[in-house]
Amino acid sequence: MLEASIAIIIGFAGLIWSADQFVAGAAAIAKNLGMAPIMIGLTIVAIGTSAPEIIVSISAALKGAGDLAVGNALGSNLANIGMVLGITALIAPIPIALTILKREMPLLLIATIGASYCLYDGYLSWSDGVILLVTLAVIFYILVTSKSHQPDAEHEADIEHIPTMSTAKAWLLFVVGFALLIASSQLLVWGAKIVAIELGVSELIIGLTVVAVGTSLPELAATVASALKGHHDIALGNIVGSNLFNLLAVMAMPALISPTVLSAEVFTRDYMSMAGITLLLAAILYGHYIWAKRARNKLQTSNATALPTQYLGRLAGAALLIAYAAYYYLLFPING
Repeated sequence: MLEASIAIIIGFAGLIWSADQFVAGAAAIAKNLGMAPIMIGLTIVAIGTSAPEIIVSISAALKGAGDLAVGNALGSNLANIGMVLGITALIAPIPIALTILKREMPLLLIATIGASYCLYDGYLSWSDGVILLVTLAVIFYILVTSKSHQPDAEHEADIEHIPTMSTAKAWLLFVVGFALLIASSQLLVWGAKIVAIELGVSELIIGLTVVAVGTSLPELAATVASALKGHHDIALGNIVGSNLFNLLAVMAMPALISPTVLSAEVFTRDYMSMAGITLLLAAILYGHYIWAKRARNKLQTSNATALPTQYLGRLAGAALLIAYAAYYYLLFPING
């Protein structure tokens, strides 16, 4: 148990560090090959933020722990919305960009509904994996195409963090980062399986809690740090994008590598909870938009054409955190 716990800690630390090196190396290679910074930010950097979840999912599937991989995907989405956005909104209000309401959020809702088709029958098949990846490719194309033509695209792509380095150093970081990603994920999955056995809980529960929260911690740290510095205006878009990748890429890995029979709770408890907190976030966001639109129409003045900026505030943050805590009560009910 002690060795497994140490393996989990080292695995998480390795994942966080190696993912940064992997993304930095890949971005620098693309930059040296002449790829436009805006496209690097919208593709390589965007995909790289989900690298830990994807690699852990692949590793778990290869070890026959499909439930752990699916739990990682669903649990990460729950943690991203309930924990990351909830805590960040309590620290500082998060601006709600209109483009998220018109583009990213509808796509996330479509992906969430689509995921129910793959999970409802309790079997994650190879064809389900193909459907998820094809859907991801279509959505990714829509996002990149639309984002690359919007005025604030460079800011949203976060291109200032794309490193400049020699090609040799970039390839070194890329290779070392990728190798350590694999090694760290193997260590983490091994430790998680041992802990599940020792505690007498399922691998699904470990994936939904320990692994999911652990892979979401870097996102929480980065988002909170940005909020404290006043640079958190793209936090909402990053979370929605990350959740899209979790549903369509992370969950596709066990389906393609090792088709998995899922326990009934995956759909009735975990998927429904994830869909519920996603719908709660959508209701809050669109509720703000409708309120702002009505407030503008009441003014009925020529200089009131633009909607006032809306924010995901502390009340919304508290609601998301409470919803996340309620999910943990479903996982670990208090008897007596």
